Amino acid sequence: MNEPTQPAVVMPGGKIPHSRPILWCITAVAVGLSLFQLYSAGIQPLGLFYQRSIHLALIMMLAFLMFPAFGPHRKRGLLAGAIDTLFFIGAVVTGGYLVLFLDDIINRAGFWSDTDILVACIATLTVLEASRRAVGVSMTIIGTVAILYAMAGPRGDLAWLGEWLPGILAHRGYSLDRIAGQLYLGQEGIFGLPLGVAATFIFIFVLFGAFLESTGAGKFFIDMAYAATGRQRGGPAKASVIASAGMGSISGSAIANVVTTGAFTIPLMKKLGYKPRQAGGIEAAASTGGQIMPPLMGAGAFLIAEYTNTPYLDIVKVSIFPAVLYFATVYLFVHIIALKQGMQGMARSELPQMRDVMRNGWHFLLPLLVLVWLLAMNMSPMRVGYYAVLTMVAVAVLRYVVWFFFLAPGQGQPVTARRIKMALASGLRKLIEGLELGARNAVAVSMACAVAGIIVGVVGLTGLGLKFSSMMMAFSGGNLILALVMVLLASLILGMGLPVTASYIVLIVLVGPALTQEFGIPLLIAHLVVFWYSQDSNVTPPVALAGFAGAAIAGSKPMETSFQAWKFAKGLYLIPLFMVFNPEIIMGGPVGVVIWTGVIALLALGAFAAALEGYLFTHMGLFSRLAIGGAIVAVFYPDFMSEAAGALVMVIAIGANWLASRRESSLQSA
Repeated sequence: MNEPTQPAVVMPGGKIPHSRPILWCITAVAVGLSLFQLYSAGIQPLGLFYQRSIHLALIMMLAFLMFPAFGPHRKRGLLAGAIDTLFFIGAVVTGGYLVLFLDDIINRAGFWSDTDILVACIATLTVLEASRRAVGVSMTIIGTVAILYAMAGPRGDLAWLGEWLPGILAHRGYSLDRIAGQLYLGQEGIFGLPLGVAATFIFIFVLFGAFLESTGAGKFFIDMAYAATGRQRGGPAKASVIASAGMGSISGSAIANVVTTGAFTIPLMKKLGYKPRQAGGIEAAASTGGQIMPPLMGAGAFLIAEYTNTPYLDIVKVSIFPAVLYFATVYLFVHIIALKQGMQGMARSELPQMRDVMRNGWHFLLPLLVLVWLLAMNMSPMRVGYYAVLTMVAVAVLRYVVWFFFLAPGQGQPVTARRIKMALASGLRKLIEGLELGARNAVAVSMACAVAGIIVGVVGLTGLGLKFSSMMMAFSGGNLILALVMVLLASLILGMGLPVTASYIVLIVLVGPALTQEFGIPLLIAHLVVFWYSQDSNVTPPVALAGFAGAAIAGSKPMETSFQAWKFAKGLYLIPLFMVFNPEIIMGGPVGVVIWTGVIALLALGAFAAALEGYLFTHMGLFSRLAIGGAIVAVFYPDFMSEAAGALVMVIAIGANWLASRRESSLQSA
């Protein structure tokens, strides 16, 4: 796999382009992976190990092609080419061995041969290296530490290391053979639930998102948001919130969402009067919310459904209201800042018209309607994704055919054999681009899930999850608030080095038993709380990746932008608390109770945004802001009288602010 000499051309960002043969290989493997996933999703479902092993092998082959050994800023030389070739072969061996010898491996389960153990070691090393390249070194370090921890103990191969472990973390220790078998030859390691979800549900919906992106749906959603909100105060910022809610769930990445929608929204926000750090922070907070927005929730819905054994559609249903609460909070922040800084909306001439937007792009709504309709019919999510992709392709083809044969001739572009050949070539190129983009976008999340499987396997082998539960009880003293703060801090620390999906998996395995068994939080709510908290690393300094991406587009300082994003995304911290203390908004209950809970939740979050900004209808005094802070605490307490008292205080404070604004208006008019 050594690349031929290429010109020393450096691409934007300092990345050196791949040589043409490598680009061809990337396209071939990526298209093959996407076609394999479509085949197994809609035509011939495969067994657990066949599906996951082939998926992982192709993903790792793609990772070693896309990411050179010494980083994207250095060309592949002889040494780098040799290393990449070696690991590429390791990826083929990892998947091929299970596919070819699966029956024999199952027959000797627990009594592995030397070849089994050798291949298991190769597979583990290959997974860790592919993760280092595609996800980052932090994920690889955590996976390696997990393996070393499993070997530390009296009976382990690293018995001496066990002497350094605190008593509560000590365990018997395991040999390398035992660990390798656990991680590669069973269902509780690399090929466990996280990779299983990535190899089925997640990939097919990532592919769906890629086709939406490659066919221009992203611009349609952004134009629709501008047409709906552009003339309001702070219109571009509100369009950012709405567009990010629509695109974020599909893109599966807050950072990708920032750079996609932010390229349009951030410059317009700055033009309207938002400070650069505010514009970048608003986009980062809104894009992060896309990961908690149904129907896809950045792949989180599939993982939660599998872990809790809850139907996927039920996860979507219960997640709608909390997501609406989050975006309502960000939207209100945007509106308050626009009022506070005296901003106006954009001129009608600067905005797309909703009628024109819908006429040119209504067909992009059809695949989404098909997706929702099939989900409502309780069809398998993997099969739903398959039909959604086919619908997207069919709609794109139909749109192209209508334009080519009916609209273009009316514009003086007659249908000729040459133009038909060009159209077919262009359509085939677009199809290949969509298949390749979907596979490329899935590499990071699949590798994160594979290494997360290593961590989950070690946790199960050593009983680390139960030990963490004991530690949480000891440190929190049985106080639920302190326990949730510990989960929040742990998610922030993990999120500095792990993607959201991996952070959620690791956290729920470690702290999930404590939240459900020791503190009595319902299983589904515990998973939603951990999943929401796992998003905070996108917007919380010192490592706020979505905030940094927003700062790069806005031309502002990264830390200042991240602090703004952190402020606008406060719903990530408050709404999970509300779920815990008012579970009826998730679990259901009497209609009156659910409505009351929803109303006070909206009121509390709105009042919180106003108190934090010190402005609503007019400037808000210190006393009113402190009163609202105390009222919010009362509203979160699960007692009707406390909730009613808190809601009353907030209504009074907001009403007083409105009256003050009326008096100011009267004085100005006089």
